[in-house]
Amino acid sequence: MGRRIHFVVDPQGWCCMGLIIFVWLYNTIFIPKVILFPHYEEGHISVVAILCYYFCSLFCIASLLRASVADPGKLPENPKIPITEREYWELCNKCNMMRPKRSHHCSRCGHCVRRMDHHCPWINNCVGEDNHWLFLQLCFYTQILSSYTLILDFFHYYYFLPLKKENWDVFVFRHELALLRISAFMGLIILGGISGLFYTQLMGIFTDTTSIEKMSNCCEDISRPRKPWQQTFSEVFGTHWKILWFIPFRQRQPLRVPYHFANHV
Repeated sequence: MGRRIHFVVDPQGWCCMGLIIFVWLYNTIFIPKVILFPHYEEGHISVVAILCYYFCSLFCIASLLRASVADPGKLPENPKIPITEREYWELCNKCNMMRPKRSHHCSRCGHCVRRMDHHCPWINNCVGEDNHWLFLQLCFYTQILSSYTLILDFFHYYYFLPLKKENWDVFVFRHELALLRISAFMGLIILGGISGLFYTQLMGIFTDTTSIEKMSNCCEDISRPRKPWQQTFSEVFGTHWKILWFIPFRQRQPLRVPYHFANHV
């Protein structure tokens, strides 16, 4: 599960994802060139600061690309339903296919997705059972990268020693103030938006409830047994090893074996 490539033909999604990639490229190119490398050359910061920035940037773009092309949990055309679990499946009234309970039909993708949370235009893909962990990593590393960028923007003007400006004729140094103001503006917008989204995602995992279920009020607290938070997070990330929850360069192995355990009480 989660190894198939899922490509959604949606021009609006392409524009949203292109905007995100543009912001990532902008900060990945200009922040090191304007702040990190010049201050490193003059001995104001260590190489660790540069490596940490590129590390966060790499994990951010990796989780974005993987979340956008990973199969979110698309159901096959003729699913094999175990006899013992048939009562936990239902018929979709849009595509007339059998699906496990807690699945949802995505109108943009045109098919049902297992444990679908929502369709996200910023990754041009659904967020479902098989790529929810990548979406959480994207939110996490986007917050880290945005916060790191804002801190560097602030320190550049109010903490670090002034640069000698030996390359003042270079374009980026001529327009240094404008470039960093744009970076700070984009960082504030993205950090504010992604922080609220990340909080709602975490609360959904703690309560074992998807965003669609919250909006439809179909899952009441009295009808669902409470699980330990370690179990719900392990089911989403596909491993009990907490260190692996932060690594996007791996394959997820589902731990939610019986559908009815999470779908029905």
